[in-house]
Amino acid sequence: MTRVPFSTYRLQLHKGFTFDDAAAIAEYLSALGISHAYCSPYLQAAPGSMHGYDVVDHRHVNEELGGAAGHTRLCKALGDNGLGQVLDIVPNHMSLGQENHLWWDVIENGSTSRYASFFDIDWNPQEERLRDKVLVPILGDQYGVVLSAGEIRVTRRGNCFFVECAGQRLPVAPNSLPAFLTKAAEYAKSDELNFISASYGRLPVPAFADRRRILDRNRDKVVLNDLLKRLCAEQPGVCEGIDRSMNELNQNLDGLDDFLNQQNYRLAYWKTADQQLGYRRFFDVNTLIGLRVELDYVFDETHELLVKWLRQGVLDGIRVDHPDGLRDPLEYFKRLRNAAPNAWIIGEKILEPGEFLRENWPIQGTSGYDFLNVAAGVLLDPVGMAKLNDIYARFTGEPTDFPTIAHDKKIAVTQEALGSDVNRLTSLFVDVCEQNRDHRDSTRTEIRRALREVASCFSVYRTYVVPERGEMTDEDCEVVELAVKCAKDNKPEIGGGLFDFIGDVLTLKVTGKLESEFVLRFQQFTSPVMAKGVEDTAFYCYNRLTGMCEVGGDPGRNGYSVAEFHAYSEKMQATHPATMVTLSTHDTKRADDVRARLAVLSEIPEEFGATVERWTIANDKYKTNGLPDRNSEYFFYQTLIGAWPLSLERAKQYMQKAMREAKQKTSWVANNQEFEDALNKFMESVLDDMVFMRAMESFVTGINRAGRMNSLTQTLLKYTSPGVPDLYQGSEIWDHSLVDPDNRRPVDYDLRRKLLKEIPLLTPREIMDRMEDGLPKMALIRGALHLRREKPEWFGPEAEYVALTATGPKADHAIAYRRGGRVVTVAPRLTVSLGNWDGTTVTLPKGDWRNRVTGEILAGGEVPIEQLLHQFPVALLTLEGLDVAGGQEQKKHA
Repeated sequence: MTRVPFSTYRLQLHKGFTFDDAAAIAEYLSALGISHAYCSPYLQAAPGSMHGYDVVDHRHVNEELGGAAGHTRLCKALGDNGLGQVLDIVPNHMSLGQENHLWWDVIENGSTSRYASFFDIDWNPQEERLRDKVLVPILGDQYGVVLSAGEIRVTRRGNCFFVECAGQRLPVAPNSLPAFLTKAAEYAKSDELNFISASYGRLPVPAFADRRRILDRNRDKVVLNDLLKRLCAEQPGVCEGIDRSMNELNQNLDGLDDFLNQQNYRLAYWKTADQQLGYRRFFDVNTLIGLRVELDYVFDETHELLVKWLRQGVLDGIRVDHPDGLRDPLEYFKRLRNAAPNAWIIGEKILEPGEFLRENWPIQGTSGYDFLNVAAGVLLDPVGMAKLNDIYARFTGEPTDFPTIAHDKKIAVTQEALGSDVNRLTSLFVDVCEQNRDHRDSTRTEIRRALREVASCFSVYRTYVVPERGEMTDEDCEVVELAVKCAKDNKPEIGGGLFDFIGDVLTLKVTGKLESEFVLRFQQFTSPVMAKGVEDTAFYCYNRLTGMCEVGGDPGRNGYSVAEFHAYSEKMQATHPATMVTLSTHDTKRADDVRARLAVLSEIPEEFGATVERWTIANDKYKTNGLPDRNSEYFFYQTLIGAWPLSLERAKQYMQKAMREAKQKTSWVANNQEFEDALNKFMESVLDDMVFMRAMESFVTGINRAGRMNSLTQTLLKYTSPGVPDLYQGSEIWDHSLVDPDNRRPVDYDLRRKLLKEIPLLTPREIMDRMEDGLPKMALIRGALHLRREKPEWFGPEAEYVALTATGPKADHAIAYRRGGRVVTVAPRLTVSLGNWDGTTVTLPKGDWRNRVTGEILAGGEVPIEQLLHQFPVALLTLEGLDVAGGQEQKKHA
């Protein structure tokens, strides 16, 4: 039986918040009502990692977090407090570096490494100079310039040799060692060293697929290494000879260049990565290399410890990071499910509006971004959103057609950040065309442009076609067909035939070995295009209402109706009742309370527009040569409103990240110092202007209560909708954090413990009087969590979701539904224009209903919403006196 949590609490572990720190809050989490701690990845990560997604060793627990001993202490503390554990895992990629022994072996031995097949590396690229080599783009300038400056050297530690440059250390290929060992043998007059040197040079270079000979080669290399180690220990003159010869090599530019060319990697200027990198990355991060987890032995190597924990009950569930990066997500999840049949498995699958998780995936659901966007969207006023569109266009002069903006940004990232991935796909499709007489005359340039266009026209992250199994759904086919049609319309000059051929290959109308490989690789490519082009670019450019720019969201949409919210919830209850639901994650652009406050702007568009006009006129004197531009300024004002109060330091950090992500005025790879200096100066002046600060505070104060109502509404929806609610660390009270690293600031758990202890002693009015302390939010969360823990079946797969329809003039301002006959949720929306409820009612099923937050008892029937919400802004109601006996619900009597 699957071990489904009642609720989870996300913990971001790093060297500043270790296993012991997490263990110290176990009692608090239990008192809050949490059932499972949900930890960020904690297998051994790169040194100093603040997130854990850069795993270097799947066999060990992260030493910086406390290692195995600390992990044991955490598990005991959780168990002692009745808490289970869920872990975030990273199957798609690993971090590069010496700590990753698999990668170190690969760059030492190249395609003859035992682990060469572990990574998604192209050993036979189009460029001859990169054949059987891995590009290592770490140099600060052109290779020759760095070499001539003496910044690349060969060094020794004992019997181990390294290439050192750019502050990094790389291994030396065994076959290249005779370049200085032979001369060293002459200096040391050592026949043994001469023999060892010659033997290194004679090591075989077996074919990539010849695993037996590869293992034999590794055995011989290890023997030679041991012989050299013994020789260095026994004959000091040998080491002196090696150092003398090695120093000579370092002084000889031509000799050193020749030696470096013998390595299994090619040192290069860091800027070459975007166009020439020969391995699949996580998005555009050069230091995160793609794993071939589809291979049985790679899966076993990287999942052994995780599977052990799941089988032993150390873990009850796992959240799988970025499954869209995998070659065959369905097959991966099937393998994972077979290894851990009772685990609660969640995939970080990003769904676009209208898209749903594949029902044949053997997992419980997604990590909750789909819920987040629906819950946020139902708080928006569609009429106000349309007005904001006009205000934004008039104020900034920017385009407002979001689909066009998103497409253009996707095209840009395929040209720049993801250029090497496009080149790899292009080479593959050139070979496909070469075998087809109708398309063999398509040029590489045409193919490259066509592939970029088709990928940029995808409406979702990816399709899931599997050629070897003949798997393709109607949904997959429709996505491809629409993308091809879009591409043909956008690029008529290329010719429709090539686009049609690409579509035929992607939908298995044309098949073959090369075609199958292309399909699988293209599907791994479209998700980075969407993520980098939309999430990490367009979402920082299109600033109509910044709070709607969230992972998996459509900020061009004017929100969701109550009916659409109900339809989504009914779908989830029917298909994925144990999915994760969340409002904030480590990856959200803004915390849930920031979005809730910004949503109020859709209710007061004219007031907001006029206010921003006044601010920009008053602050014009702080600009430098017209900078920052109006779009950036508009973004800044919304940031202040949503995250208020915001310090200058946080504002600078966030705005630099946002503006570089937008890539309009500056970027990560090409910093525009003039713009960034002007922006910083502008923020310094504005936040030092007391007149503006009072105006900003006054505006935020005016919308704050409506923002708090939005927060409480979406919070209650999260805890009573189909699925398992996840609470991001610290957000049990008001949290106005922005994107990482702002959302990883230390959490004050002493304060939260204090507030939690106060709640049972306070009346609803006293709790509401402590609004700005965050007590209403914590009280609501505590009440909902305790209910879920006491009665998990009331929210489980059998607890049907039934929409309740409000009646009266303010009916559209209410969200109400019933779960399983025993729980009713009633919450307001669009509260700025709500006023009073004017007799609007909702009908409760017969019986006595208890408000879990206020303690009130209400009789069923038609109940005025005003009566339900007069003490607290939202209502969580449960049917009193019910028990189950003999299959019949019977009312209990005292």
